[in-house]
Amino acid sequence: MNKIFTLLVLFFVCSTVYAKGNVDVAAQDTSEVIKLNKQALDNRFTSPDQTVSLAAKALAIAEKIGYDKGIGEAYRVKGIGNYYLNQASAAIHDYLQALAVFSKIKDLRSEASVYNNIGNLYLDNNYASSLEYLNKALAIAQKLNDTQLIGKSYLNIGNVYYRKKSFNQALSYYDKGNEIFQSIKDTVNIIQSLQNRGVIYFNLNDYAKAEQLLLAANKAAKEKDLNKPVASTNLTLASLYIAQGRFEDADKFVQEGLVYSKAVKDEKLESDYNYTIYQLEAKQKHYEKALSYLQTIFRQDSTIYASNESTQINMLQEQFKQQAKQRENELTIQRQQNDRIKFWAVTVVAGLLLVVIALLISNVKRKTVTNLKLTDLNEEVSRQKDNLDRVNHHLEEIIDERTKDLQTKNKKLSEYSSYLSHQIRGPIATLRGLMNLEKEGLVDEKECINMMDKCVSDIDQKIIEMSEMLNDTSKNVF
Repeated sequence: MNKIFTLLVLFFVCSTVYAKGNVDVAAQDTSEVIKLNKQALDNRFTSPDQTVSLAAKALAIAEKIGYDKGIGEAYRVKGIGNYYLNQASAAIHDYLQALAVFSKIKDLRSEASVYNNIGNLYLDNNYASSLEYLNKALAIAQKLNDTQLIGKSYLNIGNVYYRKKSFNQALSYYDKGNEIFQSIKDTVNIIQSLQNRGVIYFNLNDYAKAEQLLLAANKAAKEKDLNKPVASTNLTLASLYIAQGRFEDADKFVQEGLVYSKAVKDEKLESDYNYTIYQLEAKQKHYEKALSYLQTIFRQDSTIYASNESTQINMLQEQFKQQAKQRENELTIQRQQNDRIKFWAVTVVAGLLLVVIALLISNVKRKTVTNLKLTDLNEEVSRQKDNLDRVNHHLEEIIDERTKDLQTKNKKLSEYSSYLSHQIRGPIATLRGLMNLEKEGLVDEKECINMMDKCVSDIDQKIIEMSEMLNDTSKNVF
């Protein structure tokens, strides 16, 4: 009996140790899944293929240990990576898998995040569906009072209105989102808000405000090593500088942006850069280079368009489980559309060649007319110069005449001073002498008054004569 009891105790202790070991391993694996998913999400703007790789590792571990939340998040993050790689078909598959897992475990917040992601996926091909999913996400976020998720929903809804060219409405949502991200200090989404608002102000032709916001976003994205936002902001800044005629600045941002777009392996972004380079070359009248980029753009657009159409069909297959016959019919329609696009692409290129030739001929004619106008203008300038020389000569004569007149008057004033001093001093001296004689009683008072009156009359007469001589330039004082 004691032996049996001892064996039972030993078995119980071993089971407890084994169970504890399994719990420790499971906890360690769970932490690894969470860490991998976070690393994968953080890499979405820098290296989306790394995001897919890390999420796949997290998914394998989560499935092995039966960690449902980790499985759902791994699918969601993997879908985000595929979205940034422009693999929409793979992205919608991952999102739907994540949605199924989160619905099963009743994780409402994670469901809302997936709705947000699906809304972004529809952004370029179905505005109504995009808004439907984004508003679902916003409603759940508001119900849960999840500030960050509300801000992301605002940002994404703003993206829909931007693509619908409702710029003021888009800006309203971007401002709401930016206010939230500033309050919670969400650096990555602050950068996204700066970029989006800069794009809106660019489309509203407020270039100064747009440049300020885009440069701030660009700088912050570089500091955080976010390759995708850097490439996107560079693209908009290049377009802004082209619109302002600042071609050197535009070329600098295009070359830098191309490096970042290649780093994130975004073919659509590279195609957008080719179109911007075409605009830059065309604005600088480098028509041959512009045409070569235009041809590249049409080839890329045909490929991307075909890929997007195929992706949209795959999305509909995943969501609505279309039958094989319907899928084949839609693929046939797609091929016909691609054929029409190629035809119109060739037609447009041919038309552009004719336009370029016409522009060159027109430019030669304009130069001829301009040269004639410049010749006439030079002749007119010469005539005006001759007139100006004559006017200047006349002015010089007037100045000489005025100068001589002033010199004459100055001389008169000098003579007047000397004459006045000489002519008036005598009568004044006589007056003073008479006054002294009268004081001493050496002269009769009546006779003295007569003599003083005569002196005063002489002084008055001299002053009148001097005034007349000053007004008559033909007379001299002496």
